Amino acid sequence: MERKNNNSVTIKRYYKSSKNIRVVATKKKRDPFSSLKIKEFRWFLLMRLGIVLAWSIQFVLIEWEVYRLTKDPWSLGLIGLMEVIPAIGLALFAGHVVDQNEKKGMLLKCFSALAIISIAMCLLVKPEITETLSKDFILNSIYCLVFLGGIVRAFIIPSVFSLLGLLVPNQEKPNAAAWSSSTWQFAAVFGPAFAGFAISWIGIYQSMLIVVFCIIIGIIGLLQIEKKPILNPKLGEPILKSLTEGINFVFNNKTILNAITLDMFAVLFGGAVALIPVFAQDILKVGSEGFGILRAAPAVGGLLTMLIATYIPLNKNAGKKLLTAVFLFGVCIIVFGLSKSFWISVIALFLSGITDGISVVIRQTILHLYTPDTMRGRVSSVNSIFVGSSNELGAFESGLASRMLGVVNAVVFGGIITMMVVTTMGAISPEFRNLDIDKDLEE
Repeated sequence: MERKNNNSVTIKRYYKSSKNIRVVATKKKRDPFSSLKIKEFRWFLLMRLGIVLAWSIQFVLIEWEVYRLTKDPWSLGLIGLMEVIPAIGLALFAGHVVDQNEKKGMLLKCFSALAIISIAMCLLVKPEITETLSKDFILNSIYCLVFLGGIVRAFIIPSVFSLLGLLVPNQEKPNAAAWSSSTWQFAAVFGPAFAGFAISWIGIYQSMLIVVFCIIIGIIGLLQIEKKPILNPKLGEPILKSLTEGINFVFNNKTILNAITLDMFAVLFGGAVALIPVFAQDILKVGSEGFGILRAAPAVGGLLTMLIATYIPLNKNAGKKLLTAVFLFGVCIIVFGLSKSFWISVIALFLSGITDGISVVIRQTILHLYTPDTMRGRVSSVNSIFVGSSNELGAFESGLASRMLGVVNAVVFGGIITMMVVTTMGAISPEFRNLDIDKDLEE
């Protein structure tokens, strides 16, 4: 990458072509609530809150139920694999479809499909029905529904990313990205914690019903948003040409490529979340309530970071901050893997959430500022392959590594690999290490 002008030229080239906003940076005092003054953005946050709550609650319930049935960490890895196969396989196609269609309509179809899948999951775990089914049938059905959910998710991710870009002007996108990430993180805090307690309070079936209710909340928020114009000037473009253009854009923009590559490896090898049910039940022996606390701890740390980021932007020296955050994330994962104390494990996961929150805010800011509106669907899809799907691949990797190395060794191994990836990235890419978003916007 040519350090002198690459970032600023990229931003200016695409922002100057935008029909919405010509100014990308100002010197006026930042208002941490500026994007919240936009009515449709507030409805967008409600929509995202409902859907992410549904996702996070349902995933935890599935994890707990599958491990309860099998007592095998490998089965947890299969959950991730079943979702990641369609998520990766359809991601690029989904990005093309999103860029060619109106975003609200796309999301309404996707949310309706999620509701149907969740209702089927409710029926599958209903006690009266479960008693008549074999364990293998239940497991296979869960995997099948997770697979279908992965198909839907492939279209939701680029649709949400694209819709956000149409709701706020460019100068508000860093603030909007922080609030959007904070909303996601809040749902990721409350969802797992609630799911952990709900398992013992009201049972799996009633908890699954709440998942359906959360999806309905998401649909209500979406319905308050007006349809937005399709900004892609190449409607009807051949799919192969469209996908090639999206891939080339990401790989030619080294700032975006390095950010999502770094996060991908961190999540892929450093994600211990998939194995938390094993630690809760077999190592720390803290039951479903302790599981909820462990599952929520990283999200609490991430939420705290993202809320602070709405007041204190992370744009200055973003490259160094991102590298440092991911390195410390690896350290936290190692501490969690080696801990035999419940509260040390909670603190390690909490700190991992803080460092991961820094990574998420910086990466989302990079994606929103460096991506033109006409390509948001495709760029988001490539990002979902690198980062979004690495959550599920990370779950699969964790399940496989735990079978080969043991649960503790698998977590420690992942943390070490994460630290090695960060060190390598910082060494071979000084341009990314010295990235300063504020300077690029000013140039």
